[in-house]
Amino acid sequence: MNVAELTANAKAIVAPGKGILAADESTGTIKKRFDSINVESTEANRINYREMLFRTEGASEFISGVILYDETLRQNSARDGTPLVKVLQDQGIIPGIKVDKSTNPLAGSKGELITDGIDGLRDRAAEYYALGARFTKWRAVITIGNGIPSRQCIEANAQLLARFAALSQEANLAPIVEPEVLMDGDHTIDQCFQATEETLREVYYQLGRHGVSLEGSLLKPNMVLSGKDAADRADADEVAEKTIVCFQRTVPAAVPGILFLSGGQSDEEATVNLNAIAIRAADVGVPWQMTFSYGRGLQAAPLQAWGGSADNLDKASQAYYHRARVTAAARRGEYTPAMEAAQAAD
Repeated sequence: MNVAELTANAKAIVAPGKGILAADESTGTIKKRFDSINVESTEANRINYREMLFRTEGASEFISGVILYDETLRQNSARDGTPLVKVLQDQGIIPGIKVDKSTNPLAGSKGELITDGIDGLRDRAAEYYALGARFTKWRAVITIGNGIPSRQCIEANAQLLARFAALSQEANLAPIVEPEVLMDGDHTIDQCFQATEETLREVYYQLGRHGVSLEGSLLKPNMVLSGKDAADRADADEVAEKTIVCFQRTVPAAVPGILFLSGGQSDEEATVNLNAIAIRAADVGVPWQMTFSYGRGLQAAPLQAWGGSADNLDKASQAYYHRARVTAAARRGEYTPAMEAAQAAD
């Protein structure tokens, strides 16, 4: 394990003003995305769509890294045969890789999930490094509901996150640890706070037990939010306040950065909440860089603009550039709704 390399890559990923594009949809998930725009999920379409994102001119000003899926890490450009990894590297964007697999019901629990993929990870991690990846990501899912999350679920998922992180660092891949407390449901923001706090405490306890270098790792958490079906959802200022307090209680200062997931929020909600968190973080002073690792929050608009047509690639690229630009502005606490109005006018 090269701690210096891990630390340098972790810090580069959360460089000021930049964040991550999560383009790591599994084959099943990308099919659902394509189904929503009536486009067949062929390998050619997947390459064309993702290559459009990766080649968007100027996006590297706002995007430090891209999380890839196993298939994408191995693919070449449809335009000139260049490996897609090199397309990113040539722009100074760091390629990463999703290494977890599917989630399945947690045995002995009702309504909770555990993430598969730890078997064989040592060999896969070494191969991914050889293919050009420099960071990894593993997602654990925590559900709020009647009597859950349980200690069993939180502990089991935290242990897997720690094992994943240790194996990643062994291969000199900086791990992004993603314990996501889902916003599905009608729970209050206080219930989300409690579940998130308990989850993060256990995650960092397990990372310590497994000897993970915190300086060479990153956190990709949910924001502290009301459930999406809650009757009276908390506004962005309350989201920011509770999110910062929760992390101050649980996340060690040695961690270089926190990359928020959009987690089912709309483009606008994810951007407004990130902006409020950035302002709050600057006011109170926090030890971490706080940025974004968005999938749908960056891709929903370009996916609709593309629609599966080669004629729309430039339009889709412009939509992606705009979302990257305004999300990076929110990461700095400088986002305004006028930025959306200007794009609409254009």
